[in-house]
Amino acid sequence: MIKYTKYEVARIIGARALQIAMGAPLLIKLTQQDFERMNYSTTEIAKMEFERGILPISIKRPLPEKVN
Repeated sequence: MIKYTKYEVARIIGARALQIAMGAPLLIKLTQQDFERMNYSTTEIAKMEFERGILPISIKRPLPEKVN
């Protein structure tokens, strides 16, 4: 798994939480008890998806320029 910075993790989870809030389908199966335990939080659902490594979101990092 790729090592992400804390800023990249925050951006990925935030973007996915927004997608879920706007009605995107969930990528994991959750029971009613799971939803109640998480207080129906889209951020918590996005964190679970991120931790399981199933998010279809990638990060593009700019490469440093060569200096001659």
